Amino acid sequence: MAKRENDSFSIQDLMQTFIKENNLSKGMQKMKVEETWIKMMGPGVANHTTSVKLQNKTLVIQLSSSVLREELSYGKDKIIKMMNEEIGDNIISKLMLV
Repeated sequence: MAKRENDSFSIQDLMQTFIKENNLSKGMQKMKVEETWIKMMGPGVANHTTSVKLQNKTLVIQLSSSVLREELSYGKDKIIKMMNEEIGDNIISKLMLV
């Protein structure tokens, strides 16, 4: 019978290892981006958001309101900066509002 080691690991470390070993980091980033968008923009913008996608460092936001789309287009750089700071990584370099 193999000897069992008594090393203890945190759940966070185990999850990060699992994500790396199974190449799930891109999927996790996409989920984090969607959660961050809803959190940062609040319920008013979230209600008019129909889809949030991350494609090759480009955040594509589909909105149901053309007025809101126009308003948000004035602050694209600020939105990118805020999203990257909240996520903790520079995974967004461009924002498209459609």
